Amino acid sequence: MVGVDRAVSGLAQAGRRAFCAAALGGILLLGSPLTAAAQTPVKFTLDWVFQGPTSPFLVALDKGYYKAEGLDVTMDPGQGSAGAVQRVATGAYDIGFSDVNSLIEYNVKNPGKEILSVFIAYDFPPFGVHALKKSGITKPADLAGKKLGAPVFDASFRLFPAFAKKVGLDPASVTHVNLTPQLREQSLAQGTVDFISGHYFSSILDLKARGITAADIVSFNYSDFKMDVYGNGIIISPAMAAKPELVTGFLRATAKAWKDVAANPALGIAATKKRDPLIDEALETERLNMSLKMNVLTPFVKENGMGDVDPARFARSVVDVAEAFGLPAAPDPAKVFSNKYLPPKADRMVAP
Repeated sequence: MVGVDRAVSGLAQAGRRAFCAAALGGILLLGSPLTAAAQTPVKFTLDWVFQGPTSPFLVALDKGYYKAEGLDVTMDPGQGSAGAVQRVATGAYDIGFSDVNSLIEYNVKNPGKEILSVFIAYDFPPFGVHALKKSGITKPADLAGKKLGAPVFDASFRLFPAFAKKVGLDPASVTHVNLTPQLREQSLAQGTVDFISGHYFSSILDLKARGITAADIVSFNYSDFKMDVYGNGIIISPAMAAKPELVTGFLRATAKAWKDVAANPALGIAATKKRDPLIDEALETERLNMSLKMNVLTPFVKENGMGDVDPARFARSVVDVAEAFGLPAAPDPAKVFSNKYLPPKADRMVAP
């Protein structure tokens, strides 16, 4: 009887082991797909190269903020806002960072295929034109009869007619010289053009890198002349628009990283240098601080958090941009920006 009992006991133990193994296997089999599903691949494109102002995206990646939201994000530099819009519109990228004004133009020209901006990062735009004091230019009226050096796709150049209208300048009185971004500041420094257009945190610092001091530069920032347009924001593809939880997760992770960088800019510079070891750390730190102070941490953002817009102001900006670009009509603001994907206000309060 003892032998029988032992045999029965052995069979029972074997059965329990088999059951546990099967159960554990079931857990593993069930767990693997869930883990894979939790990390949804997302392709993200910047508007330009890796620089201080866009370093919060890199910080969110390095700190695992996107991963915590179930997103496996790959991030690439860009070649301009218009290019970022095209990348997202074609579905080559799921999410992008682009000048919202380029989006307005795209949406008017592509009815039924509109791309949405879902998060405004630059509440004040970095657009403007810049000259050297030795040119004798001291006020916008002095730009008449002068040569403007700019790439044709530059956002500040595209919006120059709207700026000219605000200051009472005939844009036809200015001669445009088409330049690559690499030659823009160089041409101004050499005197082959009288003034240039560009993001001030790029143009001013690029001129500074060429030995020109800030005291020798005259800048007319569009936002200082009642040109109430917005700057860059996050845009999403139509496919991503159908996945609100993923979009909100991306925005929450990004806002969290922006808060980190606002409190400690060195985090952003370290993340940028990791991608481009040749950056000038001091220059990029200055560029980042300029963008935080003048574009991101505005009075509106300090009160309302990053990402959202003032509806009345946004509607006015859409009209101004449509006129500047010579578009047949201004688009419906609701087809350009939506705040329905934004995480709660508490998650978007970034001011340190």
